[in-house]
Amino acid sequence: MKEKIKVLHLIKSLGRGGAEKLIPETAQVHDQSRFEFHCLYFYYQEQNIVDELEEAGIQVHLIPSGNLGLFFQVQKVRDFVRENNFDILHAHLPWAGILARFVGQKLDIPIVYTEHNTWERYNRVSYWGNRLTFKNQDVAIAVSNEVALSMQLNSIWDPYKRGGRLRVKVVQNGVNTDVFKKLDVEIAEFKKRLGIPEDSPVIGKVAVFRSQKRLWLWVAIAIRILKKHPNVHFLLVGDGEWKARIVRQIEESGFAVNFHLVGVQKEVIPYLNLMDIYLSSSEFEGLPIAMLEAMACEVPVVATRAGGIGEVIQHGKQGFLTEIDAWEELEEHCEKLLLDQELRKKMGKASRVQVIENFSMKKMVDALEKIYLEVLAKTKS
Repeated sequence: MKEKIKVLHLIKSLGRGGAEKLIPETAQVHDQSRFEFHCLYFYYQEQNIVDELEEAGIQVHLIPSGNLGLFFQVQKVRDFVRENNFDILHAHLPWAGILARFVGQKLDIPIVYTEHNTWERYNRVSYWGNRLTFKNQDVAIAVSNEVALSMQLNSIWDPYKRGGRLRVKVVQNGVNTDVFKKLDVEIAEFKKRLGIPEDSPVIGKVAVFRSQKRLWLWVAIAIRILKKHPNVHFLLVGDGEWKARIVRQIEESGFAVNFHLVGVQKEVIPYLNLMDIYLSSSEFEGLPIAMLEAMACEVPVVATRAGGIGEVIQHGKQGFLTEIDAWEELEEHCEKLLLDQELRKKMGKASRVQVIENFSMKKMVDALEKIYLEVLAKTKS
């Protein structure tokens, strides 16, 4: 029997999205005396997290390919799996999931797939490719109950009732609360470097600038708040295809001095610690990691009830929620917190307690390791 169980993570690219970042973050908590982790990806980006994976003890491999080109990589990946004698194939997001299912057709290897978003958000090709091949894996992991429900409603074969190979398990995303926490150091100097007055409250968000985040609405809410509270500053950490539109909207607002777009940051903890409120205007989500990280740093949340957000935030306890179409109400909830410092502190502390008790990385990793051992036992039986 081999000393370690070899797990190959399969993912299309290694940008700084939530799904990608979970691979190194979980590896740091996994029992690496028992598991050996590799990651195979296909689409190279300049701003990637390869170094973070390697620092977490993951061996990283690249087979260059675009989306449609992945279908021509099946044999290469299959040969790679055989040559390296992997025990488990763990795919993330639809394109890698579809590829893994084809790879596994001629291999006796368990396939685990993590679904990070509701199916309704995917384009038609991703949606149907995922749906038509979905049954050909051993376990599908949903990062939230809403994602699991989306699988059930959209799957051609009911993964819950009809047996067969596939099982669905909910493993909610987690955060390493030993790392993500409120800093004891003085934040004033960091604020000064960004041009934020020491006594100015900060509303922020960490995100890839994609359409689902609706950052144009985020900026619209910020502008409304600034018309009443011109001392507030707004912080966006991240980058993406919508940046040009967001920058133009900010420049035309007349409040550009109150906005701080700091780009992609490898170390986000100092920026989270600057925030007094974490604001999210998303149309859909899985279970956003950045929000959980902010909560672990004692930041209250004001957000739309998108995806798994409503499974984390109890309205009035860790923050405030609105329905997705009622995004304009986010303004009044932010204003309530801006005007009540004690409420901000109370909700911030409740946010960290919620993450520690229900969304810790340790809890998530324990569930993953249990799944790995179960699929291996099933394969060998």
